[in-house]
Amino acid sequence: MNTQTKNEIYQCEICGNQVEVTNVGGGELICCGEPMVLKKAFQEEAQEGKEKHLPVVTKEGDILKIEIGSQWHPMEEDHFIEWVEVISGNTLHRKYLKPGMDPVVNFVCREENALVRIYCNKHGLWQTEL
Repeated sequence: MNTQTKNEIYQCEICGNQVEVTNVGGGELICCGEPMVLKKAFQEEAQEGKEKHLPVVTKEGDILKIEIGSQWHPMEEDHFIEWVEVISGNTLHRKYLKPGMDPVVNFVCREENALVRIYCNKHGLWQTEL
């Protein structure tokens, strides 16, 4: 039996459905008749592709500005950032992006510590912490 943790991301390898655990109740997450796969976040400094995937976060007052990559991530039809998420304290903020948009988002965040995650449709889940 799998044990999930709150805020983990799981994906169906068959149809692409994604779920984020909001309440841990036990059991196994199944989609299309198969167990869903836990998406582990890339965060290592040495990780290949980090310059276009690791969120770059600046905080001015209560505003978090998040740029996806020190070199902006492409936002093309076949390769783009699907969503950006900030988890701080007991609050979760998420914005969905589309091809053609700039890979930059702003959130109001009063907490000093936060986890920032992004999801690339080709290269998966990436995160950084404040």
